[in-house]
Amino acid sequence: MRHDRKRSILFSIFIRGFVPLLLLALSALVIYGYSISKDIDKRFSGRLWRIPSTVYSDSTLLYPGQRVNVSLFLEKLEHLGYRQVPLRPRQKGHMHVQDGSIDLFLKDVRLPFLEREGFPVNITILEGAIKAISHLSSGEPMFILELEPEELMRFFGPEREQRRLISITQIPEHVVRAFLAAEDTRYYHHHGFDPWGILRAIYVNLRHGEMRQGGSTITQQLAKNYFLTSEKTFSRKFKEMLLAIVLELMFEKDAILEIYLNEIYFGQKGSVAVNGLGEASYFYFGKPVEELRPDEAALIAGIVRAPNHYSPYVDKERCRARRNQVLNTMASHGWLSNDDFQKAVEEPIEPVGFQTHIEKAPYFIDYLSGQMEALYSAEDLSRLGLSIFTTLDTQVQTAAERALSGGLERLEKSNPALRRKEPGRKLQGAILVIQPKTGYILAMVGGRDYGASQFNRVTQAERQPGSAFKPFIFLAGLDQGFNPTSQLSNVRRTYELNGKIWQPRNFTPMGDENVRLRTALAKSINLATIDLAAKVGMEEIIRSTSGFGFSTPLRPLLSIALGALEVIPLDLARAYCAFAADGMLPHPLSLKEVVDEKGGILERRHMNVKQVISPAHAFIMSSLLRSVVDEGTAQSLRELGLTEPIAGKTGTTNNSRDAWFIGYTPDLLTLVWVGFDDGAPIHGTGASAALTVWADLMKNIPQHLSGSWFRMPPGVVKKAICTESGQPAIPGRCPNTYQEYFLEDHVPTESCQQHGTHDFLRRLFDHAE
Repeated sequence: MRHDRKRSILFSIFIRGFVPLLLLALSALVIYGYSISKDIDKRFSGRLWRIPSTVYSDSTLLYPGQRVNVSLFLEKLEHLGYRQVPLRPRQKGHMHVQDGSIDLFLKDVRLPFLEREGFPVNITILEGAIKAISHLSSGEPMFILELEPEELMRFFGPEREQRRLISITQIPEHVVRAFLAAEDTRYYHHHGFDPWGILRAIYVNLRHGEMRQGGSTITQQLAKNYFLTSEKTFSRKFKEMLLAIVLELMFEKDAILEIYLNEIYFGQKGSVAVNGLGEASYFYFGKPVEELRPDEAALIAGIVRAPNHYSPYVDKERCRARRNQVLNTMASHGWLSNDDFQKAVEEPIEPVGFQTHIEKAPYFIDYLSGQMEALYSAEDLSRLGLSIFTTLDTQVQTAAERALSGGLERLEKSNPALRRKEPGRKLQGAILVIQPKTGYILAMVGGRDYGASQFNRVTQAERQPGSAFKPFIFLAGLDQGFNPTSQLSNVRRTYELNGKIWQPRNFTPMGDENVRLRTALAKSINLATIDLAAKVGMEEIIRSTSGFGFSTPLRPLLSIALGALEVIPLDLARAYCAFAADGMLPHPLSLKEVVDEKGGILERRHMNVKQVISPAHAFIMSSLLRSVVDEGTAQSLRELGLTEPIAGKTGTTNNSRDAWFIGYTPDLLTLVWVGFDDGAPIHGTGASAALTVWADLMKNIPQHLSGSWFRMPPGVVKKAICTESGQPAIPGRCPNTYQEYFLEDHVPTESCQQHGTHDFLRRLFDHAE
């Protein structure tokens, strides 16, 4: 009795002490759980991930009759992620190349300006041109084909994570089951914490003597990744379980699984982490999640446990063993039939391969970034997942980079005095390729080695243009009544310049005392150009040139007629565009569109042009500059194999410090500059140093050389001119004539004096005697 009473007292004390403690502990747990729910709600109600914005090139149009550089075209397809296979392609993203025929299974594309389901096509190339494009299945001919843009770079934040977000509704059932088989087979049957799963994992791991299963549920893994460190302590594990339980109370299973599959780490792409199933699918197999086969899904799911250990890029056999474990689990749970299981385990391990993130067209990207940072902060660019579409043509960019590198190496090889060991002091160059009518920048090379120097010589350098500036002197002359047949003095004279005596001379001596204006520009005759500038007047030249948008000062000094001023190459190229675009001066464009994650257009840039000269003036200037190539200082282009109609101008500065060539057609304008940053002489001219680079580039982008020329606009008159006198020819009397172009207000009216009436009577009497 006494013993029972004592036990009753002890029990009463225990109850009185334990229950309050239990209630206190439960209260603390509830409060802590509520606090956790607030943290979870705050974390999951905002933006879950930082998605780096991606910069893309322009898309590529193909059509029958288009000339093509096959080598560069195949490189582009590889950069777009198309993979060569030995037979006709049966999967999207595959291609087969054989004897001038390219079978290409196009990828799906979802862009604001291009949307299509992938389908197979055949591109037949004959003698350097596209002969035909057809649908590979039906044989139906296609008259135009647009290839998707190429990724150029991403604006990564400090964590350097790359992911493509996917919805749970996009993921096929067999892919979901592969992840459940690999990580949590009872996912849809527990509430965040699975004690049976832990016991089963312990048993399996002890039985096999290795780590084959983990005890953490998918929800626990998500809790750990989002809220906890990787330290292995009891308190951390307790927090993980509690977080998982609260997560399951707050969210549906599918929502948790979607977040998990977008979050987890799948491996390393150079310095960039591959996160999320969407990105992993492309990283390992070059295809969207919707197209993954069971064996591919099992491989990716099996990697999660130790991505850098089981990666097929590290050890294919280890990867195969892990993949087959996952497939076996799928089969044992009835998620995969026996036939499908046998087929899946026999599939080879064939990852698509990858390129590390090497920024393409770095000088162009720097130029673009300056514009982007005026629209978005660096923080926004690294987290908002914007798609930034540009004007860049990657085939032109590649050809330009190679042309400049090869050209500079040739110059150094031919003249050892140009060789310098220090990377920062080496011979330099720059190339800009632009569409004259639109201002679209197709390629930009700001130097020979971005790693050695990030100084962009296209947009930042201020260099003397030399004779490349002369066209603007001749344009001012046209305004003042001069025409292509006007006579200019080629006699050396003395001028006063800034209180000093200046006596210019020709680069190449010429005996003629007078030359025609067309000849003076074609052969870049200094004395004739100075004579024209003196007659036109410097104030008029400055007025005429100021509308072209040069950002450097234009001083009214006679020496600018020979290019003794500083200009930025981009400004000079833009000014030349007016000659090639009917007198319209374009604003250079590198950015076309900015699109958000949902496909909404945030920013769209349109052409911005202004009329600075008349179409008639532009046509005559292009005609004069075509003579530079046909019979003047740039005629070596013909010897280099370029036979198309081309206008252009060479430029060489004092002591050969700078070499230029700017050449254009109706479709394309390209500027090339060569020189040393410190102004040392290069011992070459525009024709010998820059023009050869220009020629090399243009021969490698034949798709941009259509062979077309400018149509004569209203306001221009074509007239037969006597070759000997340079005056309007007299039919039947002038033995040699050519066709010349004039502004309709400045057509010469006096007929040929050499073969006119006086000359006819003289020859008549001479014959009578």
